[in-house]
Amino acid sequence: MEQSRDERSLGELFSDLSRQTSVLVRQEVALAKTEMSQTAREVGKNVAILAVGGAVVYAGALAILAAIIILLAELMPWWLSALIVGIVVAAIGYFLIDRGRDALQRTPLAPEQTVESLKEDRDWLKEQA
Repeated sequence: MEQSRDERSLGELFSDLSRQTSVLVRQEVALAKTEMSQTAREVGKNVAILAVGGAVVYAGALAILAAIIILLAELMPWWLSALIVGIVVAAIGYFLIDRGRDALQRTPLAPEQTVESLKEDRDWLKEQA
């Protein structure tokens, strides 16, 4: 006959708490792994899309820049038109790189759900002890 919860010894209660804590920790680790793999998969997919889009835009931009250089060469020497276009393009590129870097720095990489769940588990363990 199984003892009721109120009749168990202190050792049995601590043993039960230890088992529950062990299961909880394993579940939290599994959650963290799942969350991190989902984040990595999403980031990888988005980076691939960015790379392909960037290559296409790059090809189009080269053609447009060549046309602008040729157009400006009607008004000034070729070297000067190429220099002006190069400086403008470099300035725009710097702005875009800076903006992208700032956006990446604001992207949270920590498993937020797992961290929150661990805080709840810590509070639960304090109550149990």
